[in-house]
Amino acid sequence: MWIMAQSWHDLLFAHWPVKPADLRRHLPPGLELDLFDGAAWIGVVPFRMTGIRPRGLPPVPGISSFVEINVRTYVTARGRGGVWFFSLDASNEIAVEAARGWFHLPYFNAVMECRRRGDEIAYASRRTHRGAAKAEFRGRYRPTSTASRTRPGTLEHWLTERYSLFATYRGALVRADVSHDPWPLQAAHADIELNTMADAVAPLPSTAPLLHFAKRLDVTVTAPQRLIAP
Repeated sequence: MWIMAQSWHDLLFAHWPVKPADLRRHLPPGLELDLFDGAAWIGVVPFRMTGIRPRGLPPVPGISSFVEINVRTYVTARGRGGVWFFSLDASNEIAVEAARGWFHLPYFNAVMECRRRGDEIAYASRRTHRGAAKAEFRGRYRPTSTASRTRPGTLEHWLTERYSLFATYRGALVRADVSHDPWPLQAAHADIELNTMADAVAPLPSTAPLLHFAKRLDVTVTAPQRLIAP
């Protein structure tokens, strides 16, 4: 049963292939790095969230909407694929503390801005969390095609159709499940002026990232559950 609902807007998937060894060393025991044709992938994902609310309650003014950017890769545990977040930066301090406590995710405070100008999104983030590594992102992005669903077996489907997230809590691996319609993805263009979001994890290649855009997706999330080893 889901415990949290939210909507994601103006989202950019920016993905780069990286060496598997660069990511494996950052994963906790119990997680296996998921590969596509032998390559690992790291994603930098800026967007904004609205309508955040616990089950049975309306959105709370002041904490129900904020800007976020995350750095992620793709993993499996006990045969189930999902997402592992290296970091999640958000513009709301209360939301950061709540997400750290409820979902055990590595959220960080940041000064952020996400503005729409026609079809173009102007986005900026600078991490301000005390004691955390510096991380910044600045750029503009926009969709360049109509929306469509991805086909199973394609790289785009493998990267985006993930319905679980993993975290650790008191040394144990936990999993929360995410429910939503298939991603309505669009091809995208981005002018990225600055991106140090993944510097603490792995060097990004100099090649252009694989880009996709999604205008909106409504999501529900379950409470994290501890995974019991078989």
